[in-house]
Amino acid sequence: MPLQSDHRDRAVGGFTTSIKCIIGNSLSFLVGGEAGQGITRSGSLLGKAIMRGGFHVYGANDYPSVIRGGHNLYTLRVSDEEIHSQHDLVDLILALNKETLLLHQTDLNEGGGAIYDDRIELEDEDITREDISLYPVPLSAIVDEIGGPPIMRNTVALGAAVGLVGYDLELLKQAIAISFPGRTEVIGMNQEAAQRGHDHIVKHQGDEFPCYLRPSDERTERNMLTGNDAIALGAIQAGCRFYAAYPMTPASPVLHYLINRDEETGMVVVQPESEISAINMVIGASYAGVRAMTATSGGGFSLMTEALGLAAIAETPIVVMVGQRPGPSTGMATYSAQADLLFVIHASQGDFPRVVVAPGDVEECFYRTMEAFNLADVFQVPAIILTDKNIIESHKSTEPFDLGRVGIDRGDLLEIDEWTGEEYKRFRVTESGTSPRLIPGTKGALTLANSNEHDERGFTTIDPATIEEMAGKQRRKMENLRRRVMEMEPVKVYGSADPDISLVGWGSTKGPALEALKMLEEDGVRASFLQPVYMEPFPAEAMNGALRGGGRFLLVEGNRTAQLGQLIKLHTGFAFEHVHLRYDGRPFNPGEIRDRALEAMR
Repeated sequence: MPLQSDHRDRAVGGFTTSIKCIIGNSLSFLVGGEAGQGITRSGSLLGKAIMRGGFHVYGANDYPSVIRGGHNLYTLRVSDEEIHSQHDLVDLILALNKETLLLHQTDLNEGGGAIYDDRIELEDEDITREDISLYPVPLSAIVDEIGGPPIMRNTVALGAAVGLVGYDLELLKQAIAISFPGRTEVIGMNQEAAQRGHDHIVKHQGDEFPCYLRPSDERTERNMLTGNDAIALGAIQAGCRFYAAYPMTPASPVLHYLINRDEETGMVVVQPESEISAINMVIGASYAGVRAMTATSGGGFSLMTEALGLAAIAETPIVVMVGQRPGPSTGMATYSAQADLLFVIHASQGDFPRVVVAPGDVEECFYRTMEAFNLADVFQVPAIILTDKNIIESHKSTEPFDLGRVGIDRGDLLEIDEWTGEEYKRFRVTESGTSPRLIPGTKGALTLANSNEHDERGFTTIDPATIEEMAGKQRRKMENLRRRVMEMEPVKVYGSADPDISLVGWGSTKGPALEALKMLEEDGVRASFLQPVYMEPFPAEAMNGALRGGGRFLLVEGNRTAQLGQLIKLHTGFAFEHVHLRYDGRPFNPGEIRDRALEAMR
């Protein structure tokens, strides 16, 4: 691959930035080392520093389920225009141990390079590439000189990386100060470490690297968030006031985020002894009238399924976030998958309405979480936000959220002091299928909740006519829920209006699919991406419309059995001829999707 010798000065959202890359319009870093070396923190810190200079960023982590040791890496991609995923290859490696250098030299673009500790001893046969450059830096020696802990080698490496690409070191220092609020000594030592790493590489190799970044003089208001952050913020904005969860990767950060802000938000945040306790506490809180939520992964959700049915039959609205990872059982606890789709749609026994929404990026995590709370309340059903590790643990730069875009709708919740009408019937049969809901303790009303089949007042019944009447109520509720979902852009379409090929995917496949569209356009191929966001009720009419276009279709999913494909066939009759599946726990790369699309067109 020839080096790209030109560069651009580009105004992005009012910010004039300058960037020169090896390939395309983005620069990619890889930070690698062992667990305990601060890999993710280093990568995200570099991303925040670069974002502050007006660039867009995307960062993803990869780590095994161990406390110490094991190979960890964080890939950071930056560009002067919005980016949606990592790239196939990287330009600069920051190797905090020898293993990173040996494993990932093959992931470098031609002309790329690697920063590493000069105490790492390399044999002639260790480096198999002649088209890359090595930049030894005294990471350990610098840390020893300033009296810092060994982990601070990562900060020295960040300073060196900033120096190698000609970026503004002051922006990195600002990001360091923000990351350690109130810890003056720690801030000072890390800033000194970054300065020394920067100065060393500028002095010895400052003009050797083929890429550079020049920040804008202005400062961006963008935020760098994970999907977990966005879901937590969406819950806060939606008025959630009770959150209970048992820690389970990759959903635990929602608990961590909210519990650190419980006083600020007025939210009660609880870590109970199990997932069963968590969902039952959420049901109890919702029965008492407050918006309530929990989050877990597939194993935890398996424990919750009986209580999910309780929420359904008691018509008590709850929100559950399920962060998918490979299974069954423990599977690969820290990696990603999209294999719980059909399980979540059909979880718990019996027929009952539910909402399953699958956001595809950080922005959607925020807004769709708010929608989930509204749908749960309005239709008095459980709402499930279906995510995966790739989307909820990866970082993406985002514009400030529009807090007025999705309002709060509590549906038929009546917050009154006294019920003065005819006898209150919690499950009154209505034309809409939903019944007025009172807060327990309201004067003049008895508010029953029952796990058995019940009549309008909430008393257990086995009367066939009453049971049929209640089933009809649920059916009408489902019909109205389906109509509401159809009004919420349940299937999103990106790219060409007249495509040669359409990619179809959901959840975190959105990011690499959108990047693949750019690649296909460069290849002269008209392509689009179809993204169903609501999985239940499934928007069959909207999906049918999207599938009526010409060209070929390629289904892209992170599971072994093409579960979205099965769902689409069930509701529309459409069967995919071309399918690209990945189930090794890793995210799709844009290039592999592009290549599979070109193959499907032959």
